[in-house]
Amino acid sequence: MPTTSRELAIAEAVFGLVHRPADFDPLELLHDLTAHACALLPVRWSGITVLDPVNGEDHVLYATASDERCRELVEIQFDLDEGPCLDSSRSQRPLPLTPLSGVGQERWPRFAPLARRLGVTAAAAVSLRLPHLQLGALNLFMTHPPYVTAHDLRLAQTLADVTAVALSHRHELADKQKAIAQLQTALDSRIVIEQAKGVLAARLGTGMDEAFTLLRAHARSRQQKITDLATQIARGNTPAELDPTR
Repeated sequence: MPTTSRELAIAEAVFGLVHRPADFDPLELLHDLTAHACALLPVRWSGITVLDPVNGEDHVLYATASDERCRELVEIQFDLDEGPCLDSSRSQRPLPLTPLSGVGQERWPRFAPLARRLGVTAAAAVSLRLPHLQLGALNLFMTHPPYVTAHDLRLAQTLADVTAVALSHRHELADKQKAIAQLQTALDSRIVIEQAKGVLAARLGTGMDEAFTLLRAHARSRQQKITDLATQIARGNTPAELDPTR
């Protein structure tokens, strides 16, 4: 049986998620997960929410999103205190494919109309987990058919599972504290990366998504952690290659 291009892409995604250097950036790992979800599944946007690694399991935090529109979708849910991201994280269970319109759609009466205005017509989620610890959820947003199938959600769960393995330093799956520490680092990194994106967007006259793409490409071309580069830029030391004023 010949290997298809999609099968090859799936194998490469799994390898790339789990095969990380010892000092990898956990936020970049989570962003890679959202990128793979959008590339390999029939979804428009993907985001990750996590259970507060410090202050309790009911408190849900935004970790990363595939782009700015997805970040907006996630933040709307926090403002309204309802939506698929919150439900999937708080319930500690996957969320099956759920339409956001149609007769009987009353699950998220405030979020659903706002999401539809942004083009979202369905949502789903899989768990980000270790064998004995729920970390959060990988959230999937769709704007039109075809929607995710049961097989698609199994693939999404596999991608989330190998990401959790990487967060727990691969073979140390039972090490709860390592995974929690990695998530806390990712949450701390998100703040400085958002600051650096804002600086680059203002200086280059681009959108936030384009600024992040440039930030990430520059870091990878120099084998530098994206968080370290973002910290440098947020402190006012933008590399000459990314600063048209220099």
